[in-house]
Order: sequence, then structure tokens, then C-alpha cells
Amino acid sequence: MHEVVKLALTAGEAILPFWRADVAVTNKADDSPVTAADLAAHRVIADGLLALAPQIPVLSEEDCNIALAERQNWSRWWLVDPLDGTKEFIAGSEEFTVNIALIENGEVVFGVVSMPTNGRCYFGGRGMGAWRADAGEAAQLIQVRNAPAQGERFTVVASRRHSSPEQEALLAGLGAAVGELELANIGSSLKFCLLAEGSADCYPRLAPTSQWDTAAAQGVVEGAGGEVIGLDGLPFRYPPRESLLNPYFLALPVNAEWRQAFLNLI
Repeated sequence: MHEVVKLALTAGEAILPFWRADVAVTNKADDSPVTAADLAAHRVIADGLLALAPQIPVLSEEDCNIALAERQNWSRWWLVDPLDGTKEFIAGSEEFTVNIALIENGEVVFGVVSMPTNGRCYFGGRGMGAWRADAGEAAQLIQVRNAPAQGERFTVVASRRHSSPEQEALLAGLGAAVGELELANIGSSLKFCLLAEGSADCYPRLAPTSQWDTAAAQGVVEGAGGEVIGLDGLPFRYPPRESLLNPYFLALPVNAEWRQAFLNLI
């Protein structure tokens, strides 16, 4: 895991020369944007993972045209988003990340999420713990909170760019159950990281995501005492399948005082 942390930070260094530099933007087949920064980070990560563990295949957003017939035979693989939050990156925001996760039999072993603009890195996995390391400082253990502190509002993490009628209805029901909500809008996989470090209480996502958007940060949340579950209440997994789009999910503390009331809304 610590070698992957180093690699994620190196990929971030490859991104920075393109940030706020009027980088050219092209659209992929699904109409999502891609830049030279995405591709530069992908090359750094792909080469680094090959050197680190040549026996483990890589599924990256920038190299995802791999047939299911091949992927369904994988037992372990890397799931990578070289630049998560490309729209934020293009807009000049700092809210973009590098995401690298190790998957085994559809479950996240560990994940690494780094912020290129400030050198901050989150990493962890279920049963391993979770940490936040700021540039030049020792890593600090992080943990979810089971309830807001006295006098604080219940904080829900939301996407700056994506919502849905279903998600708005869920938030309305949640507010009725736990009181007035504070909404924390932030881009990329940092939404999970706010939950993992105890700055927010839950992250419901009833809008589209892809597998590489979520796996690394799920590892951080699970290491910090949280969980990511589907709307069926089952653990969120990454089985090989034709579509690389995720179903809807909920990220929350395992031992949250309000957990059952929340699941009842679903």
C-alpha cells in the first residue's frame, strides 16, 4: 500500500504542469472529457504498477477497453482513475484526485486517494486502518464519526455536479429523521474522504458513477470504520461485468446511531 501511495503522489506531479494551463479538452465516446493530464497520470500509474506487481492486471479509466471474457478471469486487479474529477480540473478547481485501488474477488483490499494540488493523501483498507498524510507531515490515523458533535448539524456529502430526484427525496426523508441537514458539496472522491476523516456523516449517491470513481475511496472509508452498501443493504462490490457503471450506493459509518433509521428510508 505504501508503494502505491508514492506512485499516486508521483502521478499527481505529472498532472500539475497541465493544471490551470488552458489544457486542450477532448470528449470520449461517452461524452466525458479527457485531457493530456489524464493521459500523463495514466502512463505514470500503469508503468509503476507494472513494475510493482507485473502479475496483476490494471483496469484504468484511460485503458478500459478490455473484454469481459478476459476480465472475468481476473482474481486480483488494480482499479484506477488517473484523474478523478476531470471537470473540476478543467474548471481550475483543486477538487480532483488520483485514485488507485487493489481489488480481490470483487472486494476492495485497499485504496489510495491523493490530491495533486497540495500533496495530501488518504489511504486505507478494511481491517487495515485508514490514514491522512499531508505534504511533509507524518500520516495521521482517521476514523468516521458515529454522530455529529454536540451542537453540530448532521452533514451529508453531495456531488457538486450530479444529483437526481431520487437523491433529493432521500435527503428530504433523512432531514425529517435526523434534523436539519448541512450539505457539503465537493468534487471527485474527496466526498468519501470527508466521511472517512469524520468531517461528514454520510454520502448517498443516487446518480451515476463508474467503478474507478469509487473503489479507492471505498477502501479508505472501510479502513476508517465505515461501509459502502448498495440500496439492497449488501456490501458494495466490483464483480467483473459488461458495464463498468456502478449501481447506486450509500456510504456511512458501520456503527452510526442513525443507521437503521436511514436504511428504513431506503
